[in-house]
Amino acid sequence: MLQELDTDSLGQIVADNDTVLVQYSATWCGNCRIMKPKFKKLSTENGEIPFVIVDAEKFPESRKLANVDNLPTFAAFKKGEFLNQVQTNKFESLKELVDEATNN
Repeated sequence: MLQELDTDSLGQIVADNDTVLVQYSATWCGNCRIMKPKFKKLSTENGEIPFVIVDAEKFPESRKLANVDNLPTFAAFKKGEFLNQVQTNKFESLKELVDEATNN
């Protein structure tokens, strides 16, 4: 299940779901645009888990949940808590994060 935030509400999504995967991005970020289809592909393979795209510049409270300081950043949350993150433009690294979150 893929969604793009239109409000600064990631904290509520994390609280309401067992596992959440997040792509932090920005409109100006080229690597973010490159990774977005790959993130979407993983969301279709893990349909029961929320995959959320967050504009890191528009939603500072959501950004703080993973201490994002570089883009693109991908973060995993488990049972309401931050689990791990990767700052990458490599599909393999993103896939490892998804596997870590879904196999815990």
